[in-house]
Amino acid sequence: MSAIENLYGQAPALLTDLYQLTMAYAHWHNGTGEREAVFHLFFRSAPYANGFAIATGIQTAIDYITRMRFSDADIAYLATLTDNAGERLFAPGFLDYLADFAFSGEVHAVAEGTAVFPHQPMLRVRGPILEAQLLETALLNLINFPTLVATKAARIAHAAAPDPVLDFGLRKAQGIDGGVTAARAAYIGGCAATSNVLAGRLFGVPVSGTHAHGWVMAFDDELDAFEAYARALPNNCVFLVDTYNTVEGIENAIRAGGVLRERGYEMAGIRLDSGDLAQLARRARRRLDAAGFHETKIAASSSLDEAVVADLKARGAPIVLWGVGTKLTTAQPDAALDGVYKLAALKNDDGRWSYRMKMSDTPGKQTRPGVQQVRRFLDGQTPVADLLFDEAAPATAWAGGVAEHEQRFSADTPHIDLLQPAVAGGQRLNPAPALADSREHARAQFTLFAARPNYPALIDHYLDQSTDDLRDWLVSRHHTTS
Repeated sequence: MSAIENLYGQAPALLTDLYQLTMAYAHWHNGTGEREAVFHLFFRSAPYANGFAIATGIQTAIDYITRMRFSDADIAYLATLTDNAGERLFAPGFLDYLADFAFSGEVHAVAEGTAVFPHQPMLRVRGPILEAQLLETALLNLINFPTLVATKAARIAHAAAPDPVLDFGLRKAQGIDGGVTAARAAYIGGCAATSNVLAGRLFGVPVSGTHAHGWVMAFDDELDAFEAYARALPNNCVFLVDTYNTVEGIENAIRAGGVLRERGYEMAGIRLDSGDLAQLARRARRRLDAAGFHETKIAASSSLDEAVVADLKARGAPIVLWGVGTKLTTAQPDAALDGVYKLAALKNDDGRWSYRMKMSDTPGKQTRPGVQQVRRFLDGQTPVADLLFDEAAPATAWAGGVAEHEQRFSADTPHIDLLQPAVAGGQRLNPAPALADSREHARAQFTLFAARPNYPALIDHYLDQSTDDLRDWLVSRHHTTS
């Protein structure tokens, strides 16, 4: 059973906006729903001014596409909806169609954890337009947020390297699913473990945690709290030392550590959760070393993000374990990924593609037509440039850029195509990779591309030309008919 079914009992078909269903009904009513279409899911701008994002949620989306079904309860609910005149919104025949619905098309997807750039598709969905359009809302929901969180996690893990980062964000997450999804995404992005036990069960993410301030406050004396915890869990003692006075808390941790050592155990660490973390960490390290606890680690939490972690490391703080919560799980400061799902081509009765694009006067919102693919050219195993091109075009320039910055390739230049077959005939083609493998892929991708802020993500000249030609034709048609 997939994780989405473990969490919800099914792949919920009603995880959609009403207008997806009204459009599907209109296609069904007019007999246009079987026309073959191509949609692309991509983002317009990278989060955090990062230049690229770590594609995440891909496997969850594939599970959803292949398992989405309307339950009897879903159909019964849709039968109660009415239009503005009080009439039934959906005809019984359409509800019968939904009762038997299963996606029958194909999906190409990037590997989870891949670095992708603005306007590069993470998913390409091809199939009957009614079916492909109906997936839009769910796919954006399943990919936008985890891609945002994974990119944030990768930035934090990169700043903290080689120290591990732990996801502590569940209590500040936007609801149950927000916390579970964020924990999976944070692990792919580079976190070593999560505090979220449900995510541990659903996804196999390592779980981590010791005690909170409430444990210490339940005792009349801080030292008693530490020693009581140590009696119960002698192999898992990371004492939180700032409940009352951090300096005193460090000393009480050392005393509790001494009792642990007498019993044959070692204090694993202490955690700082407030105050000047750099100063307190240096003081803690001196006191721990003086007391013979050279291997005891110092962990820190308290509103951490990549900037704070980088600053603390630059200041020489002897912190080697980072607990990151609110700013990771809520993806601060970016509220959402600017991801969209747009129609790019429709097949005519003669088998030829009819290209489609969205026009806009807003910079960045105009879309490109075609059946798009991203080719990542290589020098050995090292990427040298990306080229977005149209697989269905009669020719490809294998070149992009402008003026002296133009780059040219040949079709047989060593490369990988980022979009690979994932679903055919509505069925998953390959089992999902292990989450740890996606995490390692994401780590390698982020490390590589973070070191190359001017990496060329190019648009093929022929795709640019077909976009311009279609735009000009649409403008001309609009002016002619207006």
